Amino acid sequence: MKYLNITGIFKVVSLLFLLSATLVHPVYAQRQKKKGATSIIPIGLDAYRRWDLLPLQRIGVRAYMRSTYDRTGGGSDASHFLFMNNKEDESVTLDVKGNGILYFFRANHWHGSPWHFNIDGTDNIVQETATAAPVNAYKVLKHTEFIPAKTFFSPWAYTWTTTKGADLIWTPMPFRDSLSIAYSRTTYGTGYYIYHLFANNDGLSQPMRSWDAAQAPDQDVTDLLNRAGTDIAPKNIKTLRGNLKLNKAEVTVGTIKATNSAIRALKFTLPLNKAIDLERIRLKITWDGAKYPSIDAPICLLFGAGTMFNREHKAGFVKGLPINIHFDYATQKVELACYYPMPFFRSAKFELTGISPQDTGLSYEIRYEPLSMPPNRSAYFHATYRDFPKPEFGKDMTWLDTRGIEGHQDWSGSFMGTSFIFSHNANLSTLEGDPRFFFDDSQTPQAYGTGTEEWAGGGDYWGGENMTLPLAGHPCGSTEKKTAVNEKDLIQSAYRFLMADMMPFGKRAVIRFEHNENVSREHYEAVTYWYGLPAPSLVKTDSLDVGQVKSEQLHAYQSPDASAVQVVNSRYEWGPDTYPKAAWGYDLNKMPEYQELMGKEIYPSHQEDGCYTRGISEFMVKLTPVNQGALLRRTLDYNYPNQTAEVYIAAANGKTKWQKAGIWYLAGSNTCVYSRPEGELSKRQYNVQTSNRRFRDDEFLIPAKLIKGLEAIKVKIKFIPNHQQLYPGKDFPEQSAWSELRYDVYSYVIPQFKIKN
Repeated sequence: MKYLNITGIFKVVSLLFLLSATLVHPVYAQRQKKKGATSIIPIGLDAYRRWDLLPLQRIGVRAYMRSTYDRTGGGSDASHFLFMNNKEDESVTLDVKGNGILYFFRANHWHGSPWHFNIDGTDNIVQETATAAPVNAYKVLKHTEFIPAKTFFSPWAYTWTTTKGADLIWTPMPFRDSLSIAYSRTTYGTGYYIYHLFANNDGLSQPMRSWDAAQAPDQDVTDLLNRAGTDIAPKNIKTLRGNLKLNKAEVTVGTIKATNSAIRALKFTLPLNKAIDLERIRLKITWDGAKYPSIDAPICLLFGAGTMFNREHKAGFVKGLPINIHFDYATQKVELACYYPMPFFRSAKFELTGISPQDTGLSYEIRYEPLSMPPNRSAYFHATYRDFPKPEFGKDMTWLDTRGIEGHQDWSGSFMGTSFIFSHNANLSTLEGDPRFFFDDSQTPQAYGTGTEEWAGGGDYWGGENMTLPLAGHPCGSTEKKTAVNEKDLIQSAYRFLMADMMPFGKRAVIRFEHNENVSREHYEAVTYWYGLPAPSLVKTDSLDVGQVKSEQLHAYQSPDASAVQVVNSRYEWGPDTYPKAAWGYDLNKMPEYQELMGKEIYPSHQEDGCYTRGISEFMVKLTPVNQGALLRRTLDYNYPNQTAEVYIAAANGKTKWQKAGIWYLAGSNTCVYSRPEGELSKRQYNVQTSNRRFRDDEFLIPAKLIKGLEAIKVKIKFIPNHQQLYPGKDFPEQSAWSELRYDVYSYVIPQFKIKN
């Protein structure tokens, strides 16, 4: 709203704020008053080097996955650009401001190369050897590499000749202020990227420095990744070993009773000639005598494959770093192993269920050691299994929703990846579905991908072939139905393991996958890996509804240059608005059960109100005084492009002056440029696409050093004009402005978790 005449009562409002703030979360105020600083978070190469700390609560860390997805919700996920710069070779797919690390980059084959990785103002050119002669590269080239090769090499980077369809980079690329990625060519310009932003630099394992493109990853970490498919866990620690007869429906493997410990290796060895018979046995693991198991899944999928049928007789069937399956033909054994650290604090119970009793057995090995983290800074390991015999038309499959799971409402931890079957019938077109991940009640997915095989490290369905890498793979499934040698060969599965590129959350994680524009009726199965503690590390402490007088007055909101209150009727980005009339790989006219749905609305529009400004907005919000930093989430109208502002913070009680917290920037708008010329070397096209999804939630991290101990703060948002054009000579449909529909503030806290005696 326009400026409210509240200056005279500002102190009164502040006092009311301080009084109410003490009532927001008294439990946190009382219990955390004497807590120390947050634990040191491993970043960059340390995130791999200290993989023993994967269960650590990542307080003040946010993960995002951005991509070239179709903004209209359709299935054409290539060649959508935020904007295009003046040079022909600068079509931008990612543009970020802040303090963080790019942990993962993916492109479809070499398309887009040379790529511009502009980090803190330095333009780093990255390309691969198919770039020079891309026409017919599929037919001509048998092996390609990245340039510079000394920086991007296996096991940090792989090109399409290894992955059977994608160029992948896991080399961490830190940035202090800004990161952008631009493509030189736009044909088939598909990509997605995972990066982290950090609130508290003083809580990180190393200082933040701009990425040096000439610096190769350290040898010790390279050696670790090269050990993928082998036993990477400590050896000389406590071990539980044994052999089991599978002569009844349920068998207890064993129970470990120890205080503050972590499983470092979990291994099962099966007779090779019985592996397929035993693949659907379920492993159940229950931590600390809980009512529900945290792991309950078929062993084949849990350990990274949809079946134990090894068509190509590979030794490294799943050659993953944290999880692997190894076939030893000399001993006629199959070893399944998981090395994700698994903390527990009193006991760990291991069971096998769903057994068809038979005269056979298996052996097991469980290694564990003392845990270096306190319980409230650690998290339990989970593997949540979901079965979708016939996914619901029009709706994403929800592979995980932590709200209410295992009897607990809130969870804090990290999403760590998936192992999934996407067809029991060798149907690869089921992969035409985008991943969408939502964290901590955001209505906009913080992670939005371009397709299911892209998520698992492939491109063009891996060409139908199998491949296995340390962190992604397609280990099983025939090239097509007619080439399958038996029913097991029809099972198509893939995996994506997260490590440094894990996705932290503070109270809730929702992992959703589209099933071929949500029309597929294939049988999907999924195991979702995650760390979770049944207590939040993000607590919502306030909300300002801009455009509502009472809320504005309560929060001392003032914005002298703001527009009149606007009512916006639109949608969030949740997939297709209506049931599609066509889908890749499906003749929908031959699906009688779908006919009555075709063209009908799935997600109706709704209304939000608020304002926009090209000036300054100020308001107050409550915190919990024992905060470890905060997250400010803004609901906005994405119709206004490239929204940029400086954010300043001060104590509501006047005891601290305004201090700059950083730049809040959201690249692009609901209008983008689509460019997919036919020729590999053709010039880019300027096709403007505007989606009907204007609502968006965006986040800003407030460092703990600015707000620690404060019960309420003042926030100043100072709009910065952004004159970025959509493409040369073409402005965005709307002039840039700062849109404010609602602000929600979440305080980071140390989870209040204690082990029951």
